[in-house]
Amino acid sequence: MSVSYLSHNREPHGSSVAVVILTVIAVAMLAVSPSASATATCGPFGDPPQTLISNPIPNCVGGTVLGPWNDSDGTPRYACLYQPSFATTSSPLPLLVWLHPSLVTADSIISTNILSFQNDFSLAPGTNGFVVLTPEGRNTTHFYPAPDNQGPGWDNWYRQFAPGPVTVNGQSYPENVDAATIDHFIGEVQSSGTVLIDKTFVSGWSNGSAMSYIYALNRPSVNSIAVYSAPDPFNAFNDPCPQTPVEDQPSTIAEIAVPNPKTQSYQVHNSCDIAGLCPNSEMIISQVANVGANPDEDVIIGALKQPVGYCDPLCGTDPDGSPSSIAGVTVGSLDHLEWPVTWTEPMLNFLATHQ
Repeated sequence: MSVSYLSHNREPHGSSVAVVILTVIAVAMLAVSPSASATATCGPFGDPPQTLISNPIPNCVGGTVLGPWNDSDGTPRYACLYQPSFATTSSPLPLLVWLHPSLVTADSIISTNILSFQNDFSLAPGTNGFVVLTPEGRNTTHFYPAPDNQGPGWDNWYRQFAPGPVTVNGQSYPENVDAATIDHFIGEVQSSGTVLIDKTFVSGWSNGSAMSYIYALNRPSVNSIAVYSAPDPFNAFNDPCPQTPVEDQPSTIAEIAVPNPKTQSYQVHNSCDIAGLCPNSEMIISQVANVGANPDEDVIIGALKQPVGYCDPLCGTDPDGSPSSIAGVTVGSLDHLEWPVTWTEPMLNFLATHQ
């Protein structure tokens, strides 16, 4: 979830423009109860695939556009590649896959300072620099509060992440097309020979962070992840088909097996976050711990981007997340739509030391 499209034109906290914009967001979010949900037929992989509205095409300014590649639905898919000139087949580099927030495109990588590290930061021994891949999501419906009930993003609600179709009780379930798209573009970059196949890391922001979590839990090829402000991909807001991740065979459709439960994760998120998100970000940490993952490193930051270690109860206490708090929508939105630039290096350091 995110409203980070505002970050490109963010005014100072006291500006009237920011106040007006955030008031509009607050009215939209508070008008929708988090318990209100569309009718859905829940299955062994949670919700049905989200409804496609359109497929955005990123500009990839300063990088290279990859695609189009048609997913299994026939939708043309794209990605941006940012590759240092010294990444060659004789000197391959680690690969960082970055997943964008909802409501924006892969171009939102420029709202972070990640690219400023890619020419000289070592993500793996014997290397200096890394390649950045930013796949593009689709414009679909979402189970998030308005105005994020539809828009560009990632479908973490349909949780069939196994390559190819899976048959359960005689019914075939195709692979999540967003997961397949991430797989495709990682494979395309790996086939060029300019990245190290065994050094793949994932990062993301908001809805992109939720997708980072669930993708890594299903992909042993991912070394580790470091994300910012993740909604729980298994149960957040008005999801009508929440599931609990388990390491073994699910006993009901309310559970979902994850084949890579040992994934190592680092999350930075806000004490006061958009739509009461902080307690929900904490819930994914406990869920991952329950499937035997290594302890998740969890950093909760305040308005000054310093560690505070707790969720502000004035901004929401519901572990599912709730847009019912004015502070969670206004103050939380301001915090959420700004990438924590002072935490990028610690996030990269975590990836470099967890392989």
